[in-house]
Amino acid sequence: MGRLPGGGLAKGLAVTLRTMTRRTITRQYPEVQPDLAPRSRGVIALFEENCTVCMLCARECPDWCIYIDSHKETLPAEGGGRARTRNVLDRFAIDFALCMYCGICIEVCPFDALFWSPEFEYAEYDIAELTHEKERLREWMWTVPPPPAHDPSAEPPKEIAAAEKAAARAARTPPGGPRTGGPGPSGGPQAPPGGTG
Repeated sequence: MGRLPGGGLAKGLAVTLRTMTRRTITRQYPEVQPDLAPRSRGVIALFEENCTVCMLCARECPDWCIYIDSHKETLPAEGGGRARTRNVLDRFAIDFALCMYCGICIEVCPFDALFWSPEFEYAEYDIAELTHEKERLREWMWTVPPPPAHDPSAEPPKEIAAAEKAAARAARTPPGGPRTGGPGPSGGPQAPPGGTG
């Protein structure tokens, strides 16, 4: 049997009538701040001490909105060794007028230098002022919420499980190491070290 003509219109009007009878709830922003989701993406914060100027975030950014400048600094050797060089961060800026908040820079950072902050009130009258330098990104760092607690019913991380297996295996092995004369690779008896004699 075919659909009745005007059935969709009737459903739409029913939804309209249902919502018209409910009381509206309007939050008066900015007097009443919104309740943000725990993992909301507001602004990207920088923890400068962890940044090693590896440039991964700038290379992986699809919008090319991360600008990094650095210089090399030679550290004197201790104890007659060879002098080492390290990168020193001069400029780290994010242009939030270009940023699309994909979070790739945070995901690829191998040293946990970038974090999501729930702060979202950083509108400017001039679009040029949406380029935040490292000092401003550092200020956002103190608004980053702590990570959520681990779920007690979740399975342990693979690294911890592998370490526990290795420790249990080491505890089962006798102090003198594995015994000789046990089964060989094929499962049969192993030949003594002096030949077949």
